Amino acid sequence: MVNTNAMDKKVHEGRNVKRFREMLGIKQDALAFELGDDWNQQKISLLEQKETIDPVLLQQISTALKIPAEAIQNFDEEAAVNIIANNFDNGAIGYNRAEVQHFNPIDKLIQLHEEKIALYERMLKEKDEMMVRLEKLLEKK
Repeated sequence: MVNTNAMDKKVHEGRNVKRFREMLGIKQDALAFELGDDWNQQKISLLEQKETIDPVLLQQISTALKIPAEAIQNFDEEAAVNIIANNFDNGAIGYNRAEVQHFNPIDKLIQLHEEKIALYERMLKEKDEMMVRLEKLLEKK
């Protein structure tokens, strides 16, 4: 059975402009400035009340906000809330996220151990070389 409510639901583009603008921390007068001289804060406020926005103007707004026009046209707050509610708990960790380890922890431990051994062997070799040099210096005296 098809959910007709979801299909009949009309996205309020003006409200979406407001939501994105607020999420981006842009004030109405700053957006008006980006849109040009014939725009002001009041005109932006009226625009944000419109259910649909002319596609050319919507493209200008999306350019000013640096987001795709499709985001404004398709954003559905209810759907976003459902996604968040179904995928996150109070700790804000996504249930659908799968952590993939690209290494075996035991292999990593072995590698670290081998590096330590190599370092220790190198230090012993340097100590032996230093002892040989010191002995030669003592023999000369």
